[in-house]
Parts: sequence; structure tokens; C-alpha cells
Amino acid sequence: MQVNILEAKTELSKLVRLIETGKEDHIIIARYGKPIVKMTLCSDAPVSKRIGVAKGKLKSPDDLDLYNDEIAEQFGGAL
Repeated sequence: MQVNILEAKTELSKLVRLIETGKEDHIIIARYGKPIVKMTLCSDAPVSKRIGVAKGKLKSPDDLDLYNDEIAEQFGGAL
């Protein structure tokens, strides 16, 4: 994927997320269409695994779904 400097500045968080999640293995930043920088995942930096970070720490009540039908009816639909 190649982006220009302005796009890289405004979308930096999004670009970093694309690399962190593996959706892109590298991103080229270009100036006037000429590639100048290549962003890649730093192999020696730990990558956060945010999905599942609270696994086992939260407990939902057994009757969590007790009112699903009533709530769906209030919103004009059924489950």
C-alpha cells in the first residue's frame, strides 16, 4: 500500500493499526508520488493482543438474556 505524506499524517493511527493487525505487511509513504519511507512492523517490539485481554475477568449473570424478546418487541422486531 502506498500513501502520500498528507494522508499518512491524517491517518497515522489507522495505518499503524493496519500493520499491527497484519492487514498490511508494509506501507510506503511517498512525496510527490516518489516512495521515501517504508513502514513495517518492528520485529523486536512486543505487539499488543487487545482481543481477549479481559478473558476470565468478567462474569455475566445467568439471566442476561431474560428480557431479549421484550426489548426486541419495544424496538419493533423479534429475535
